[in-house]
Amino acid sequence: MRQLRTAHPMADAGFDYDEAFDRNIGWVTQDEQRSLQYKRVAIAGMGGVGGVHLLTLTRMGVGAFNIADLDSFELANFNRQAGAALSTIGKSKVEVMAGMAKDINPALDLQTFGDGVTEANIDAFLDGVDLFVDGFDFFVPDIRAKVFRRCAERGIPAITAGPIGFGTSYIVFLPGRMTFEEYFRIEGLPKERQYARFLLGLTPKGLHRSYLVDPSRLNLVEKRGPSSAAAVQLCAGVVGGEAVKILLGRGKVRAAPYYHQFDAFQGRFVCGRLFMGNRNPLQRLKLKIVEQNIAMTLALAEAQRSDLSADAPEIEKILDLARWAPSGDNSQPWRFEILDEDSLIVHLRAQSDWDLYDYKDGQPTHFSGGMLLETLRIAASQFGRIMLWSHAGGSGLTQQVRVELPKSPGTVEDPLVPTIKTRSVDRTPYARRKLGEADKAALAEALGEELAIEWHEPLGDRLKLARLNAMATDIRLRIEEAFRVHRAMLDWDRDFSPTGIPAKAVGLDAGTLKVMRWGFKDWRRLQRMNGMPGGLLPTILQMDYLPAIFSAALFTIRRVGPADANGSESEALLRIGIALQRFWLVAEHRGLVLQPALATAIFAHYGRHDESFTEDDKVRKRAKDLAGALQQGGYGGDDLVFLGRIGTPKRKGPKPRSVRRPLSELILRKEEEAVTAAPAAEHPIPLQNEA
Repeated sequence: MRQLRTAHPMADAGFDYDEAFDRNIGWVTQDEQRSLQYKRVAIAGMGGVGGVHLLTLTRMGVGAFNIADLDSFELANFNRQAGAALSTIGKSKVEVMAGMAKDINPALDLQTFGDGVTEANIDAFLDGVDLFVDGFDFFVPDIRAKVFRRCAERGIPAITAGPIGFGTSYIVFLPGRMTFEEYFRIEGLPKERQYARFLLGLTPKGLHRSYLVDPSRLNLVEKRGPSSAAAVQLCAGVVGGEAVKILLGRGKVRAAPYYHQFDAFQGRFVCGRLFMGNRNPLQRLKLKIVEQNIAMTLALAEAQRSDLSADAPEIEKILDLARWAPSGDNSQPWRFEILDEDSLIVHLRAQSDWDLYDYKDGQPTHFSGGMLLETLRIAASQFGRIMLWSHAGGSGLTQQVRVELPKSPGTVEDPLVPTIKTRSVDRTPYARRKLGEADKAALAEALGEELAIEWHEPLGDRLKLARLNAMATDIRLRIEEAFRVHRAMLDWDRDFSPTGIPAKAVGLDAGTLKVMRWGFKDWRRLQRMNGMPGGLLPTILQMDYLPAIFSAALFTIRRVGPADANGSESEALLRIGIALQRFWLVAEHRGLVLQPALATAIFAHYGRHDESFTEDDKVRKRAKDLAGALQQGGYGGDDLVFLGRIGTPKRKGPKPRSVRRPLSELILRKEEEAVTAAPAAEHPIPLQNEA
């Protein structure tokens, strides 16, 4: 601890307390202003809210502070922290803010705690204090709780105010009233549960949730989250108002269990009484949901953690991000042969040469390869590199692509970089909000000149296409060839599967999933279930009709122009994959999600060409009927390459999804032969459930 009592240069220039704070008079009396001059406030944290608290209370005339922080300013602080500027990068937050406060009132009595608040110095930090103001980081629940407990024991009023979205939430704790622990109930719990209880206790109404457009920016593993300067300023304003009432003993203070929430974005203010705090029965129900979401957020962040070291070569860092490209049911049919620091060979191989979903001589595998190439291009832009590719040969289900990643002056980071990891298939209900014309134009532009999209937006049109998707679902649930695929692909044990699709992510309710898991233990058992009258109805309803209803639109994407206009068919298919990934990432960038439905095109292809994809003649006849209905409906024939649904997600936050194998499992050792790049699995994996 070091006490600042040095004279300020302005002190010799005739600084006058009464004149400096004269404009406060009117809202406070002259005597009350003088009283504030002799009050001491302790503020823990000089970052986001703490620094603005200090400056606000200094301008209100408070004359003494104990301030604490152990960090230095950095570029990431610029969006909200009062002391963050180019001139202060690397400088102690507590020293910078002390200097700024002294610039306002050179007579301040300032005591600084440059090592932050610890168990060892809590009492020193609170000595002589009339009010404690919480400016701790969200991610330090332990020390926050200890300081509030000591405030209660020493009879010190305390305020916690959080910058939430474009608003603030705050709670006042007064001596002899409900304590911090009695309200939040966090003592002794794991940190993730402490996070949940502090957040939900501070924001029981959750006014901010409706406009959180990118939940992925809340990263509990890296201990960072979205913030705004507007919210920080509002925090300081409400704390200033409450501080005046507490320090001067004038005005009504609604202390815990009262909470206060104001949201400028929503234009709403709520002051409520949360009886029993987090022990409130309704609050406990909410906590279960929030704690589950936080646990899932932490699990997803852990699943997305890179296995690369910080000093890994740039080409590996690019591949580490590019591996998040989509592939059929998360098959990841690529392996990387690194040639040097700027180039590699991508080896593509389907998981099986008898995969009924990898139709048309491996077209879906080609698409996945193209999706990887586009992701490589975007990832490379982070490092000032461009991506050049050329088809290096192959046949059918095995292909090679040479990739060059040269440095290119002037290359800037692609705005789609943040969408690479967040993009995923969303099989949940979407909001029925219509697509904007700007959205449709951007998505059509992303597809380029070789593809054309048709939107099916009216409910009647969506249901017509849903009927065809249901015909495809009926086909694939009735044949053993598809059963083996689905059984190998579904991951029943993990919410985040690195090699398949979590069962919880397929879009079925818990009851249907339970029945399906029982049936999937044996084909004959499932066959009997599906053959019962109405046996497939719940699945088809949940997988085809309800998704069509709860979406902005269904879409079909077709090839335009000659198939071989710009080179070989393999190159053309890779280009289509590139365009499809760009389409998908642009959708993600614009806050949209989508779900492919490629099985409809696959089984229609088999029916159109009378291919023997199953031994069941009745099912082959249904495939012919599907092909005829698809053609008659004007949805296309062999030119149809992709279809699905799109919309705005109804439910935000982490959901079960596929993740990826670590990069170490995808890089080929030099001694390995190219043919072993992606060894055939026992069961194939389809693009229909694109991961």
